[in-house]
Amino acid sequence: MSTFTITLQPSGWTFNADAGKTLLQAAEQAGIDLPSSCRNGTCRTCICRLAEGQGKVRHLVEWPGLSYDEKREGYILPCVAVAEEDLAIEQRLAKRIVFPE
Repeated sequence: MSTFTITLQPSGWTFNADAGKTLLQAAEQAGIDLPSSCRNGTCRTCICRLAEGQGKVRHLVEWPGLSYDEKREGYILPCVAVAEEDLAIEQRLAKRIVFPE
């Protein structure tokens, strides 16, 4: 199974995403909280942008709540996007998850 490295900008945090796992799921598994709500590609809470020239994703739903122009400009919905290679995404609202001891 392939694993890809995801880099968040501007924080520089990285996490691994297994092939077929959404970016949102992979971030949560790594202890990173990305904005989210519906988890099915319609609410747009998680919208973020691929850093220019920094990777490729595919969406698990045919029309993931993005306009043609948004897709062309590199916007993605991490709740339904899976990495197809190492990539960088712009997400200023990411937070570290603090687990109770």
